[in-house]
Amino acid sequence: MRDRFELTLRDGTPVIVRPLIDEDRPAVAEAYRRLSPEGRYQRFWTPIGELLGGAMLDRLIEQNPTKHVTWVVLDPARDFPGVGGASWWRNAANPAEAEISAMVLDADQHRGIGTLLLAVMWLTALRAGVEQLVAYMLQDNRRAAKWVQDCGAIGEWDGYKLVFRWDLHDLDILPATPAAADLASWLAELSPRILGDQETVAS
Repeated sequence: MRDRFELTLRDGTPVIVRPLIDEDRPAVAEAYRRLSPEGRYQRFWTPIGELLGGAMLDRLIEQNPTKHVTWVVLDPARDFPGVGGASWWRNAANPAEAEISAMVLDADQHRGIGTLLLAVMWLTALRAGVEQLVAYMLQDNRRAAKWVQDCGAIGEWDGYKLVFRWDLHDLDILPATPAAADLASWLAELSPRILGDQETVAS
């Protein structure tokens, strides 16, 4: 698999980062089951149970590199290797924009996994010709809102939800925060591998 990277988290943990494949279906369902009720609520904005429906599984797993991708971070040393995943979906009405969503298992948060996934989403979207990533979240999701702001997203309140955006061609938006420095480092490391002969992103 060309898009498969063996990387090391900042805490020294070796991980594999790659797109979802159909064989991952049971693991995705189990990862969803392992989320806390709060994690599931913040992801889907409604109280729902531990079982992920087949339609949502199909939506996550079916890949189209110009319209939708989902990548996962795996720790192969664990009995259950999945620690996090992220997706983007291109806006059909505005193809320059794509919506991003990400989820990291509760026990694996604060390890830089979300920042690594953001870098992968940034670069795969850029490779597809997307110019802007947008993330939506509920107003009470303060921890996630702070994280995306620390990673350089510009936010606004639309009367119902928080809307955060990144301009994928402008690294000058990244603030002087540890999260942004980590993001810039991953972008610099992964851009030659994901973008290939396209213009790379440098920190």
